[in-house]
Amino acid sequence: MTLDEIRAYTGKEIGVSEWFTLDQDKINGFADLTEDHMFLHVNPEAAKATPFGGTIAHGLLTLSMMPVMAYQAVPGVEGTKMGVNYGYDKVRFMAPVKSGKRIRDHFTVKSVDDKGDGRFALNQDVTIEIEGEDKPALAAEWITMVWM
Repeated sequence: MTLDEIRAYTGKEIGVSEWFTLDQDKINGFADLTEDHMFLHVNPEAAKATPFGGTIAHGLLTLSMMPVMAYQAVPGVEGTKMGVNYGYDKVRFMAPVKSGKRIRDHFTVKSVDDKGDGRFALNQDVTIEIEGEDKPALAAEWITMVWM
């Protein structure tokens, strides 16, 4: 899509990703990579005694899935020389993702801001839904910087 076509989506959902399963293998791999082996994530027996009834994904694992889901759901910007993750605002972890649950991402264009010198900030409101649950896993404002 052109930058103007994306800008026309301001205030509207531009895409929804496919479902993605956060199983115990992914959770354990993230724990190994980040060295965060809190029992709630990696010990199913101990986690049974918690209010969650089992292991849950790290909130940061859920957040880190945003880029791969964006590749599926958000059209690229025509003429982009480079795009980078510029950061997140107002990240909120609203509900735990239990091991084995499926998540998907909803992307809404918040704004496209001209930063000068061929740079544009694409601001999106992002919500990660948990299949079969009323509350989303997280909500965030995500900023991607693109160079044209």
